[in-house]
Amino acid sequence: MLVFGGVSLLMDVVYEGARSVTGPLLAHLGASAAVVGVVTGAGEAAALGLRLASGPLADRSRRFWAWTIAGYVLTAASVPVLGLTGVLWVACTLVIAERVGKAVRSPAKDTLLSHATAATGRGRGFAVHEAMDQVGALIGPLTVAGVLALTGGDYAPALGVLALPGVAAVALLLWLRAMVPDPVGYETTVGAAPEGPESPEDPDSPEEPGVSGSRERKLPRAFWAYAVFTAATLTGFATFGVLSYHLVVRHLVPTATVPVLYAAAMAADAVAALATGWLYDRFGAQVLAVLPLLSAAVPALAFTDTVGVAVAGALVWGAAVGIQESTLRATVADLVAPGRRATAYGVFAGIMGGAALTGGALAGVLYEVSIPLLIVVVVGIQAAALVLLWATRAVRSPPAH
Repeated sequence: MLVFGGVSLLMDVVYEGARSVTGPLLAHLGASAAVVGVVTGAGEAAALGLRLASGPLADRSRRFWAWTIAGYVLTAASVPVLGLTGVLWVACTLVIAERVGKAVRSPAKDTLLSHATAATGRGRGFAVHEAMDQVGALIGPLTVAGVLALTGGDYAPALGVLALPGVAAVALLLWLRAMVPDPVGYETTVGAAPEGPESPEDPDSPEEPGVSGSRERKLPRAFWAYAVFTAATLTGFATFGVLSYHLVVRHLVPTATVPVLYAAAMAADAVAALATGWLYDRFGAQVLAVLPLLSAAVPALAFTDTVGVAVAGALVWGAAVGIQESTLRATVADLVAPGRRATAYGVFAGIMGGAALTGGALAGVLYEVSIPLLIVVVVGIQAAALVLLWATRAVRSPPAH
């Protein structure tokens, strides 16, 4: 599990470093703001939406390592070449290709990780993985910024240096595959129906992972109920873009301070992921009730005109993201049997992507209309999300690992 986390850490250095300068790089090549918006938006849509295909394909082929390796290789190859190109359309293609790499690998990678964390506790396992991700997410942008400063803004060496962690990540991944070719062996509760919204006798509960028919069954009702809760809480979640817009437009902090605040939010992300992961393994999915509470607090704090309170809101935002990226995913593994888990992760990512897009647009529009109205609407959505979480009865302890 820790080795897998090391792979993700190294690859986060690569793609988070690139993403930190995507806008300026495309502008340097002559892109307008509209082109930058379309390309980066298309990239995020590809990163989430294509998992609806890559998840089922990974399940059907059962070649989880192959999908994971292919996705990482695509990302590792796209980023250094991005710094070398001087043609706008090529750069746009590479930006999207990097995001496609994430879509290719993510469902298969999460499935492999779900097997590996079965022996340690999925909440803690996914939380440690997320925390290691965030270390890479801090190192990458700082590395690119440092090289740009040393070279006078030359993107070729700034992105070229990211080839080193990319190669290291792929090499480590290949070694891990050789050492653990079949991580499903870590599943210590094979054949046991996961506790959760449905009782063990529920006809829609997952079959044993070794039964071929389990691949043909529909995803359980428990998963869909949980997905509705997730969609609700993400629909009422403001983006950091809107938060940072407020901070700069209201002259609460200088623009140069925003990346530092984002780094602090990523630190809060890691701490929240670790804390809620540990609590999830002890108390079950009831710990997820904290996510709507944090999400409701974000606009109430972040959209004030008091610097200290607004900064606190940004840190709360980071903590909520940490829960979204770790414990939300861990719960999916306890609701869906291994035979359909990659499909479930693909569907879940698609639902999260659609809800996140809606949430960002909603926050932006309501911010322009009325900040008090934005706060009221978000609080109302998160209250509904709490009710949905309770209604799913997904508050029992996860299976013992």
